[in-house]
Amino acid sequence: MKKLLLLCGLLYSGASVAADVTLYYSPTCPHCHHAREFLTNTLVYEYPDIKVTAVNVMEPSNLELFKVALDKCGFKSGGIPVLVIGDKCEQGYADFMQDDLRKYVEADMTDEQKSNATANKKALSENAEKFKSENSERAKAVIEHIAEVNKTAQKKTNSDGSIWFWGLLIVLVAGFGYVLVRGDKNKK
Repeated sequence: MKKLLLLCGLLYSGASVAADVTLYYSPTCPHCHHAREFLTNTLVYEYPDIKVTAVNVMEPSNLELFKVALDKCGFKSGGIPVLVIGDKCEQGYADFMQDDLRKYVEADMTDEQKSNATANKKALSENAEKFKSENSERAKAVIEHIAEVNKTAQKKTNSDGSIWFWGLLIVLVAGFGYVLVRGDKNKK
């Protein structure tokens, strides 16, 4: 049994996978939109093993992650988009970068995985709509990073808002009731 587990572990550790991608972006940045479009509409379909994490740097809770990425990549400016693919980094985006981004994704892939990616790229270029509909689950490969801090703050804000709403409603109903009762006493 131990030999079987050891063999499975060796096979698993020897399996190559595509490098995951992290995109640091701003919703108002046009270059970020182009980068995200390439990742979402092309790269995730060509490489079915990758996951893309999108991190909105305009969210205060994501700024620390962005700073860590800038330090890791050695970037001095906070320009966006920043793409981190495996151990490679790119700052900015233009269409001419697409082949370099593909090379970064393929860095640790097997020849078979690279061959599958080439076939996917060809199928995507021949009939993109058909290929995307046949592989629609790939659209879920892009996930938005949401920091726990955001969730906690959002829950607190939502509950605070509902407390204010109900409190105000009670005061208004009580005031309205008082006016009605007082008005009836004045008529008598």
